Amino acid sequence: MTGFVNVKSIVKEIWGSSDTTLFIFAGAAAEFALNKAVDWLYFTGRLPANPLDRLFSTVIYAQRILFSEQEAALKAIDQITAIHKGVEAGRGAQIPDWAYRDVLFMLIDYSIRSFEILQRRLTEAEKQEIFQVFYRVGERMHIQGLPFTYKEWQRMRIQQLNSNLLKSNFTTDLYKQYKKHLGWGRYLLMRQIQALLAPAQVKELLSLQSIFFIKPALTFYKCSRLLRLDVVIKSLLLPAHYKAQVESLDYAVPV
Repeated sequence: MTGFVNVKSIVKEIWGSSDTTLFIFAGAAAEFALNKAVDWLYFTGRLPANPLDRLFSTVIYAQRILFSEQEAALKAIDQITAIHKGVEAGRGAQIPDWAYRDVLFMLIDYSIRSFEILQRRLTEAEKQEIFQVFYRVGERMHIQGLPFTYKEWQRMRIQQLNSNLLKSNFTTDLYKQYKKHLGWGRYLLMRQIQALLAPAQVKELLSLQSIFFIKPALTFYKCSRLLRLDVVIKSLLLPAHYKAQVESLDYAVPV
C-alpha cells in the first residue's frame, strides 16, 4: 500500500522525532496566541482549559496523517474537517479560509525552522517537499486560496505575518494558561525556544528575546543526544505525567 508521505521523505524525518515536533508546537503556540482568529480556539474551551493536552492531541492527529497509508491518512484529514464543521455549526459561523491557511502555513514554517535549528540546513528541494505534503492536506480539507508553489507560499507567509497577527486579551490569557500548566521554569524555557524559532513579527509582538545561555544550552542538548541523555533532559522539559506522550512521538524512520 502507498503511504500518504513517501517512506524516506524529509517530512517523516522531521515529524518522526519528538525533538522537532515539540519545537514545532512551541513555535506554533506563540503564533496561535497572536492569530486574529484565536477566538475560535476558545469557543470549545479545550485550549485554555489545558493547552498541553491540546498540544499532544494535535501532534497525534498530525502524525496519524503523515505516517499512515494513503486511505487512512485521508480519513484522518476528513475527520479533522468534520470536527471543524461541528464547531462551526455550534457557533453558527464559519471559520475564515485565511485562518485555516494560517494554521497550515505555521506547520510548514515551523517544520523547516525546527529542523534547521536542531539538525541541519534544508535544501530547497526538501523545503518544497514539506510544502507539497501540507498543500495536499489543505487541498483535502478544501481550504480555499492555497498557494500552488513553495515560492508563492513564501510570499503569502510574509503577507500573513504582517496582516493576521494581533496581541489581544486572548493572547494574554493563553500565556497565563501556558505558565499555569508548565510551571514557571518550563514556561521561561518555552519562551526561549519560541525566541529562537519565531519570525520577527511574532517576537516583536510577544517581546521574545533570547538570553545569552540559550544557544550554548541548545548545543549541549544536541551533544546529549549522542550519549542518549536527551531522554532525561526531555523528561525535565514537561510535567512528569507527559513522559509517555513525549516518548510516543518518536517514530522509527527508514534510512
